[in-house]
Amino acid sequence: MPDVHIEVKAGLGRAGDGVRSGMYKSGLAYESKRIHAAAVYCSDGRIGEHFDDFLHNGLHLPRYDRVALPGGPGCLAGHIEARLEEEGVIDELKFLVDAHELERVVLIQHEGCAFYHRRLGVEPERMEMLQRADLVRAAFHIRRVSSHLQIDAYLASLAGDGLVFEPVSLE
Repeated sequence: MPDVHIEVKAGLGRAGDGVRSGMYKSGLAYESKRIHAAAVYCSDGRIGEHFDDFLHNGLHLPRYDRVALPGGPGCLAGHIEARLEEEGVIDELKFLVDAHELERVVLIQHEGCAFYHRRLGVEPERMEMLQRADLVRAAFHIRRVSSHLQIDAYLASLAGDGLVFEPVSLE
């Protein structure tokens, strides 16, 4: 394994705060209060900050619990190709409902998801239709974990150099 060297940014570490050479201390203050919400979305690193922006600023959900994996909610839609992932995510959501007292789950799909194209073999012209249907199926499976959860769903689409988030009905 190669040696990894991380520099502590000047001004972040102070004597007595437990930061030693080679450590990094975040400049963000720690907030212990939970907001009782989680988001399930794709782990695609190109859009993670867009998801954070939407959840923080669009839905006003700071410090939400994150469940990120390839395909996001698509893994909860009953696809045989994602059977193991579905079992794992359901188990994690059960834990979060109990331990973090979740009240709300936000599901987000995104345009051009590689999980749909590469793992499920979905052609681009059918992808959005299947993703919308999968949001409904994912919500159904999550309601089996806890019937009291508020579940919201969104589809993120490319718009210029950014993303727009459209609400998707779960009815």
